[in-house]
Amino acid sequence: MRTTLQGSLVYLRALEPEDLSFIYAIENDEAIWHVSNTQTPYSKFLIRQYLENAHQDIYEAKQLRLAICNSASGETIGLIDLFEFDPKNRRAGIGIVIQNQENRAQGNGKEALKLLIDYAFTHLHLHQLFANIAIDNVVSLNLFTTFGFQKIGVKKDWVFTNHSYQDEVLLQLINQK
Repeated sequence: MRTTLQGSLVYLRALEPEDLSFIYAIENDEAIWHVSNTQTPYSKFLIRQYLENAHQDIYEAKQLRLAICNSASGETIGLIDLFEFDPKNRRAGIGIVIQNQENRAQGNGKEALKLLIDYAFTHLHLHQLFANIAIDNVVSLNLFTTFGFQKIGVKKDWVFTNHSYQDEVLLQLINQK
């Protein structure tokens, strides 16, 4: 039986205690800190506490983080999030990271993003999603615009990284249904 969060390449699932090492590796990979606005390393202790509270639903936590898993092997290859969930205004931010280069540009991120967009609009009845992406992250900008996200603004000098300020693009997708 196929679930709502099942695609041909990937499926999305709730986080499990066994994801500790995977999340620890992603959260402490300085090469991708600029994507998540992380500035300091996370301890296994803090991530374990986070996982212990991962049972909270999106209405309580205001966030939903899911593991992206390869459909064939079951291997966890990334994370995808809804954040700043606002049920009153029916909106949330969305972000994605695929950990290893060999799993990128294979359609995994595209399918994972489609699954979560469909879930957000169909099951959570959101009216809009937004994303914040560094202006030089062309791959992510192209990924999001593929699904109809529109650039609605540029936040000047928004992120300080590598000893300089960088602009960040604000993208928005409004559910037309």
